[in-house]
Parts: sequence; structure tokens; C-alpha cells
Amino acid sequence: MNATAKSLNLSVASASEEEGDTLLLWVLVWSELVAFGILIAGFLVMSLLEPEHFSAARQYLNPGLAAINTVILLTSGWQSAMAARRGASVAEVRRSLVCAAGLGLVFMAVKLAEYAGEIVHAAEDALSGFFEIYFLVTGFHLLHVVFGSVILLIVAWRPQRQNVILITTLWHAIDLVWIVMFPILYLA
Repeated sequence: MNATAKSLNLSVASASEEEGDTLLLWVLVWSELVAFGILIAGFLVMSLLEPEHFSAARQYLNPGLAAINTVILLTSGWQSAMAARRGASVAEVRRSLVCAAGLGLVFMAVKLAEYAGEIVHAAEDALSGFFEIYFLVTGFHLLHVVFGSVILLIVAWRPQRQNVILITTLWHAIDLVWIVMFPILYLA
């Protein structure tokens, strides 16, 4: 086999590996979106079944902190997008990924501070249904933020283009979920 045929075979193999990786990435992203969609749908159904309790419980939420967290998470997503730019140097990729992860951890700190003010109301009988599903939905999201932040740091340590694209895409899915959750939980 000549050199041209060998390089063509390598290109075909790389292209098919990349397509397989892309397929698995999108299966993962869509499965995450479906899982969050089910949780959010459950929240909406519960809010229709218990509108008075949900309305009363929402008074104890802090939409200001949630709005700050929205800005933090979107800024983090912007930093991860900067890491995924073509032509970015290794130093730029690392800096952007570390910044994205750091902002993800700031999101976590703000969310935990928010929880500290809300948890005292969760034991009230009339509000417990709201807070159970609220903590389930937001806690599941928070776990994704924390896990994603750790993965961002690991990828920053040894950035390879495929891994940067993978975590950036997943990070944007986490952003998207929060953008949908924020108005439903805090502003509805």
C-alpha cells in the first residue's frame, strides 16, 4: 500500500471515529435534556395540582440570587466557548476552561447560600411538596454543575481538542437547562 492510500485510510478512520464520538456526545446531551425535561414537567404538573402551596412557597425563593447565578453560569459558558475556539493556544484553552470551572464553583457557592435561606421553610407542611421537587430539580442541576466543573479542570490539565469540544458541549447543555429552569421556578 502506498503512502497516499495509507494516509487516506487514516483520514477515513479518523473521520469515522470522530462521527462515532459525535453521535455518543449527542446521545448523552439529549438524554440529559430529556431527564431534566421530565423533572421540569413534574414540577409544572405539581404546580398545577397545588397552585396555592406553590405560590406561597415561591415567596421564600430568592430570584435575585438566581438571576446572579444565571449571569455567572452564562459567563462560564462563554468562557468554555472561548476554550473551544479554533486556533486558541493551549494557554488560552487552559485559562478559559479554568475560568469556566471557577465560575461553576461560584455558581455552587451562591446556590448553597440560596439553599440555606430556603431550607428552613421546607419543613412546613403546606410548602413541603414544592420544596421537595424544587430541591430535586435544582439539586440535580447543581450536581451537574459541580461534576462539569471538575471535568473542566481535568480537561484544562491536559487539553485535547476532542475533550474540549465534549465538555464545552455538555457545559452548554447545563446552561440551557438553567435558562429554562430559571423562569419556570423563580418567575412563573
